[in-house]
This record gives sequence, structure tokens and C-alpha cells, in this order.
Amino acid sequence: MKIAYLSTFYPFRGGIAQFNANLYEVFKKKHEVLPYTFKRQYPDFLFPGKTQYVTPEDNAYVIKSIPVVDTANPFTYLSAAQQIKKEHPDILVMKYWMSYFAPSLGTIAHQLKKQGCKVITILDNVTPHEHKFFDKPLTTWFLHQNSGLVTMSESVQKDLLALYPEAPHLLKAHPLYNQFGSKIDMKKAKEKLHIDENKKTLLFFGLIRDYKGLDLLIDAVNQLDDSYQLIIAGESYGSFDKYTAQIHATRNPGKYKVFNRYISDIEVPTFFSAADVCILPYRSATQSGITSIAYNFDLPLIATNTGGLSENIEKPGVGLMTPEISSESIAATIRNFYRHDRSPFVSNIQKAKTELTWDSFAETLLNFVKTL
Repeated sequence: MKIAYLSTFYPFRGGIAQFNANLYEVFKKKHEVLPYTFKRQYPDFLFPGKTQYVTPEDNAYVIKSIPVVDTANPFTYLSAAQQIKKEHPDILVMKYWMSYFAPSLGTIAHQLKKQGCKVITILDNVTPHEHKFFDKPLTTWFLHQNSGLVTMSESVQKDLLALYPEAPHLLKAHPLYNQFGSKIDMKKAKEKLHIDENKKTLLFFGLIRDYKGLDLLIDAVNQLDDSYQLIIAGESYGSFDKYTAQIHATRNPGKYKVFNRYISDIEVPTFFSAADVCILPYRSATQSGITSIAYNFDLPLIATNTGGLSENIEKPGVGLMTPEISSESIAATIRNFYRHDRSPFVSNIQKAKTELTWDSFAETLLNFVKTL
């Protein structure tokens, strides 16, 4: 089978590029795979981070993909479709996470589908965390250009069916990332980060955006005694000043260990090995790639009960959900977590690791294609 795969590949960095690289590696074991990527993924004004590209510190899969589409240049949409069509693929696989990509990817999908190619898109989000008036019409149009759609949480599946009730779709859980290496000794990890080795250590990890509720977590930790410390590790999309002011206004600012920058792949094991638990205090969510990284390091999770987070945490028994989305509820759940024996959480994570594999995801996706 010939598979064209159009999405974010090297030299772009981030969770979506990591997802695509892992799935690409599995596809190519048995199939001919043609990887295509963006000439320009985002205009600079839509990307508030420092860089969209891999750095030397990233443990990136170097996949020689072909740049075909500039999302900001509509003239490249048809030329990209023509370039892919020349290879006569049986399947076109894409990823979709925001309505900005609907015009470019939708046009390409439409053209390939007309040629008889089955177009499959893996949906990270259908309804965005930060809503804009054009999201619904653009996304609805895009969804209808596909032969089939893949969701990785019940929350995204619900959003999909609200916009496209008769959508041919598959629900398959997000596979686990495994490219970050192994856990290291906790004491050594804490030494590397220059944090107190005797304190209960909480981790907030990943891109910092308003909907991720870091302000709720900062306030929650302020309600805990000084036996706790919080690691904040990730690049802020937007100013971090409001969080700095919030930390300085707490009873003990020394409890907050801030690493406000992009965390390279080689640093990831240190952060996840230093913590007792990873916390997702999100105000809204679909699924989170952070849960997959936490699984890799056998790290239990605490999360607010929003979107599809409970499917990856409460249902498999790998952590605790907060009863409410509030700092008080987060603080109470953290205290409750430390009253638990952590070993059942770890055992359940290890069990899930045997099920949430990239091979299983790829096989299920391709079996779904056969039904279309």
C-alpha cells in the first residue's frame, strides 16, 4: 500500500511532529510511505514561541520529508495537491488541530479524494480551546473533505459528531511516546534541577497557555504547606509576567521552581524523574500528549475533570481527577494523592504501556481504511 503522509515533520519540532514521526516509522515497516510537510507551517504572528524548528538538544527523528505547502500562500494549495497526486497514493494521512489549517489541508484533501485516494485525518482538536467566530464553518467544511476521521478521545469524538453527525470515524486512544529515554534516579534528577530532594515534588510540564490553568495550580500550591514544591517547566505562549507576579504574591515564592523556556528532548527525563506526580490543571482539554510522556516515566497524574482527560487517567487508574476546576479542589486532590499508595497507579501505567502502542494504532487505522 502506498501512503502519503502530509503533516508536521522534521525540521519542525513539538508534540505533533513527534506523533507523526512515530506513526511514520510504523507505517514504513510494511508499506511505502511518502512524507510531506510544510514550506511554512505558521506565519510568525501565529507562533508566539521562540522557534518552530528542531534544536541540537532535541532527540528528533530526522525524516526526509518533502516541503509542499505554505499555509499562508493559497497558490501552493493546488500545487501541493498536484505534486502528491502524481504519486497516486492509496491513502493520504493528515493531522488537524486548528481551523487555520482548514483552507490548505481541506483543499488538498478535496483534490486527492477526487482522484480516488482515501483521505484520513487524525483529529487532535475539533473545537479549539480559544474560540474564534470562523472556527466552526472552516472546520465543518474541512471535515467533509475527508473519507474518514480518527479521534483519540471521546471528547473529540463528541465534538466531531456535533459538527458532522454522519462522519465515518474511528476512536482510538493516543499511543505512548517512547523516544525520551528512561527514568533516572530521583535524587540525581533533583540535584540536576537544584531543588530540595526532601520535598514532595509536583510537576507542571509543557507549553504554557491560559486554558492550561497554571494560575489555578500556583494558587493551589499556595494553599499547601511548605513540604511541597512545584516545578513549572515549559515555554510560555504569551507573557509569563502575570505568573511571576502571582508567584511573588504567595506566602512562600521559594516553593515554585520555574523553568520558563522550551524544554529540549534530552532534558525531559530529568523533569519527569524528579517529580512524584504530574499535574494537568486545565480549564479545557481534549486529550493531552503530556499524559503519554508521564506514562513513559511511570509517573502518576492529577488532572481536572475536563474533556478527555479522565479517559486517560481515571478510567485506567493511573492517577486522580479533581472534583471541580478550582484551586481549592486541586489542592485537596494533591493532599489526597499523598495519602494513597502510589504503587497501584504505577502498575496500571505499566499495564497501559503494553496496550497503547504505535503498532496497534497503525494497524487499527489501516483496518478502518479498509471499511471505507
